[in-house]
Amino acid sequence: MGAGCSRFGFCFWTTGFKSELHDSADLGKGEASSLPGFREYSLEKLRAATSGFSRDNIVSEHGEKAPNVVYKGKLEDDVWIAVKRFNKSAWPDARQFLDEARVVGQLRSERLANLIGCCYEGDERLLVAEFMPHETLSKHLFHWETQPMKWAMRMRVAYFLAQALDYCSSKGRALYHDLNAYRVLFDKDGNPRLSCFGLMKNSRDGKSYSTNLAFTPPEYLKTGRVTPESVVYSFGTLLLDLLSGKHIPPSHALDLIRGKNYAMLMDSCLDAHVLNDDRTDLIRLASRCLEYEPRDRPNTKTLISSLVPLQKETEVPSHALLGIAHGSSTPAKPMSPLGEACSRVDLTAIHEMLEKVGYKDDEGIANELSFQMWTNQIQDTLNSKKRADAAFRAKDFTTAVNSYTHFIDGGTMISPTAYARRCLCYLMMEKPQEALGDAMQAQVVSPEWPTAFYLQAAALFSLGMDNDARETLKDGQALEGKRSSRRH
Repeated sequence: MGAGCSRFGFCFWTTGFKSELHDSADLGKGEASSLPGFREYSLEKLRAATSGFSRDNIVSEHGEKAPNVVYKGKLEDDVWIAVKRFNKSAWPDARQFLDEARVVGQLRSERLANLIGCCYEGDERLLVAEFMPHETLSKHLFHWETQPMKWAMRMRVAYFLAQALDYCSSKGRALYHDLNAYRVLFDKDGNPRLSCFGLMKNSRDGKSYSTNLAFTPPEYLKTGRVTPESVVYSFGTLLLDLLSGKHIPPSHALDLIRGKNYAMLMDSCLDAHVLNDDRTDLIRLASRCLEYEPRDRPNTKTLISSLVPLQKETEVPSHALLGIAHGSSTPAKPMSPLGEACSRVDLTAIHEMLEKVGYKDDEGIANELSFQMWTNQIQDTLNSKKRADAAFRAKDFTTAVNSYTHFIDGGTMISPTAYARRCLCYLMMEKPQEALGDAMQAQVVSPEWPTAFYLQAAALFSLGMDNDARETLKDGQALEGKRSSRRH
């Protein structure tokens, strides 16, 4: 989802930002308020904008708990939009859907990826928001490609996010559903925005949290209800993400904090770049957000005031801190056929492509095999590979798994393609966990091989981990782009 902050009159764009405490109402002023008003779109217009809801335009997809898909699209006036298409069971009452969307659509802030419209024709329920071209916090924090996120940018994310939550609270929308690193998006100027989709009650079954239970507010586990204090708890888990560069369960993090093992919490990439006092202050704030009793957690205004002193490099624009090109709002190019097949978990198509490409992506294995063909002691291992390849072609996946295992365990040569082929065999045999292990091992052997990432995505989709799968697909796509650039 996305839009550019150059449209919004905040206190930094070309020269950075000032970290003084803003009143929440001010965040709705300026160019954010000049966005077009909330409107109803026809299904025909949204279908045209998304190329018929093409899979090529999917930017995120959720599983059974909240079956919905987000597409990127472009309107006739060349404005990019994000379209969230719900499963029809999520909103059976069209009037209720429209009323809820209209209320959220009245919000206008440079801290939000704002909701600008909806569609409710027949069984269709769709939301339309500004498009954010520079991915999610999860992407930049957990799956970075060129540089880890800088401490100054992490603190800016926390500060802007606290302001977004406070703005929503000031407008009577304090409840945010399933706040996590996928809900924080970056616009064309690299500024973090909070997805407006989380402000919608997007499921009628009460399942507002799609994350692992280890990250769910304790009171939600008891009552199944989201409260403003629950949102602050989730904000605390995001602070842990920003501290560590990993998704650490709160219980584990609190054990480390109680033992004063602060170094264990810190992202090793940040080592000498964070003052001890700043680290301690953020850990204390995270601990307060994660208090077991909701009444003991800070409110959003306290979050903001606590984060103001932690702002660094305030004159540096976000795009510079984030290490991205400034002003780009064009989405990435489509994936390769293999990437597309993995995104659909089209196992038959994946099999055809893996068989066709053979071992040509195995660096050096062809020469190694030709030399070792003369060595009697590894003849059995080579025969295992031949049997495995023959079984793979014949779609005898059980035999292929057994023979590839014999080949791999022989240890004479390391082949990412053998892992990739065994991964697909496991998927065909409905063993996605084993498949994921092989795809990850292929990545270890060949860290810049897009196929390894695409197969991981297929396994993650099969495990129902759709958000992680989408991020992994993008990693593979980025590697493919680098390969293409080197060839040209």
